[in-house]
Amino acid sequence: MSQNNKTPAADGRQGGVSRRSVIKGLGSIAAAAAWAPLFRLTPADAAAGAPPPAFPAGFDLYRQGFENWAGDIRVDALWTCSVRSPQAVVALANWAKAQGWRLRPRGSMHNWSPLALEPGTRSDARILMVDTTAYLADMAMVAPLPEAAVRVQAGAMLEDLLGFLETKGCGLAASPAPGDVTIGGMLAIGCHGTGLPAAGETRKPGHSFGTLSNLIVSITAVVWDAGSGSYQLRTVPRSHPHCKALMTHLGRSFVTEVVLRVGANSNLRCQSFMHIPASEMFAAPGSGGRTIASFVEQAGRIEAIQFPFTPNPWLKVWSVSPTKPLLSRKVNKPYSYVFADAIPRVVSDLADQVLSGIGAATPAFGAVEYTVSSAGLLATLSQDIWGPSKNLMLYVKPTTLRVTANGYAILTSRANIQRVIHEFHLKYQAMIQAWQARGRYPVNGPVEIRITGLDHAGDVGIAGAEAAALSAVRPRADHPEWDVAIWLDLLTFPGTPGANEFFREFELWAFQNYSGSYATMRVEWSKGWGYGSQAPWTDPVVLGQHIPQGFRAAAGAHEDWDWALARLDQFDPHRIFSSPMLDRLMPA
Repeated sequence: MSQNNKTPAADGRQGGVSRRSVIKGLGSIAAAAAWAPLFRLTPADAAAGAPPPAFPAGFDLYRQGFENWAGDIRVDALWTCSVRSPQAVVALANWAKAQGWRLRPRGSMHNWSPLALEPGTRSDARILMVDTTAYLADMAMVAPLPEAAVRVQAGAMLEDLLGFLETKGCGLAASPAPGDVTIGGMLAIGCHGTGLPAAGETRKPGHSFGTLSNLIVSITAVVWDAGSGSYQLRTVPRSHPHCKALMTHLGRSFVTEVVLRVGANSNLRCQSFMHIPASEMFAAPGSGGRTIASFVEQAGRIEAIQFPFTPNPWLKVWSVSPTKPLLSRKVNKPYSYVFADAIPRVVSDLADQVLSGIGAATPAFGAVEYTVSSAGLLATLSQDIWGPSKNLMLYVKPTTLRVTANGYAILTSRANIQRVIHEFHLKYQAMIQAWQARGRYPVNGPVEIRITGLDHAGDVGIAGAEAAALSAVRPRADHPEWDVAIWLDLLTFPGTPGANEFFREFELWAFQNYSGSYATMRVEWSKGWGYGSQAPWTDPVVLGQHIPQGFRAAAGAHEDWDWALARLDQFDPHRIFSSPMLDRLMPA
């Protein structure tokens, strides 16, 4: 497919900024400071305060700040401990039970929802953060191709796992875009990438197009053992019914290690298109032309990003390509979109205006983001790239703009992909235009659209395997024709005036619109949802009705919402692996 590189404006300008000036500026961008942990104080420091009572010896104990991805959950200092082995987590669990404390795993904190910690958590809370990243990062192959398997500990980073698999000739069909996320964190919330089989493509052994949780062969977690009256390590195979509750546990358990199914690695090609109008890409079903559905049929793997108040989305299309296409540039490492991972002055200046309350700068900000991306693709020769799957699937660094996001998975049939996206596009455009007419700009980040398959347990190749009970893309037995999930995310800077009200309006519409025999909607656990009148994750109807009913519908007695919560309570009856958010969402 040919690509036209024209921008919407004839002179190459968006929001008063020329493409030429952006290209010139890209050459001198200095990367933003790396995302690093906040300060660290040992118990010997007088400012650290009294250490946790009767704390077991032999642990690296200190106080450290916590800040999530968007920066809207921040605690200045919490007692934190690095664990050197899974058995060390067991010792901490039994200590916490005896002392009335809670344990929260600490990975890379790349999360939006307060499943681990809530805003307003006090530094003197009886919470011990358990850092898994320092030592719990081992990995080893345990089964060969074609249906290979890798044993990996919970604190290992995705980028390291993908790099290790690549050396063994293995890879994933799809993965999340950031590489600095832990395996344990991803599996806890059912992390996903984007991708379906293209028309006529056969799924390869060892691969799945659902969430990463669907790749689990076995899972090792710290669970309560009633016989011994203590917490113990337990390894649960995928064929055991209890595995369904642990595979996407939302933080209600502490997983130390998993065995994951993997398949043969692939070379991918990624083409970027920024010249297709949204009116064509997101057109009504049956319209023809360069629609999302047409690209899914062609390649299967797509992502659409539309910056606010711009006419053309940035469409990425990945395709399996064993050999390098003539016009593609080979990439030997991930993170090819350097213009998105470092912030030019023109973008940061407009971002400052938006953050300082000048909402009317939002259209110009969106236009500049479009221009930076369009010009950056040209300047870095990244419009058409090719290489091993890892280098194409990882493209978000910690240095990119930090935004908050809501997130939903729309389950529907492949035949209805275009309809779902068209209805979403119409609603979103109508909303931002209506708010703009009132002089308000609650959303200043892009819209992101990804498409995956569902968590079909048969993909893992294990007799008796079942899908994760709490996976957002667990199939519906009463709708076998629903075979895809469309992930919708709306992004904005934290604290933007009106954002909560805007997201609440959209969420109420979406739950009503995507329903019945056409589709259903579940929340994306790691993002924003449950928008109450004042804040997200608070709406009693979403928490008490929409979410539970979404996992009760057409589910068997030993897999639905209530069964999963009962099993998680059985594994942790003392709720040392819980949080205020989880206590509201998953009450005892």
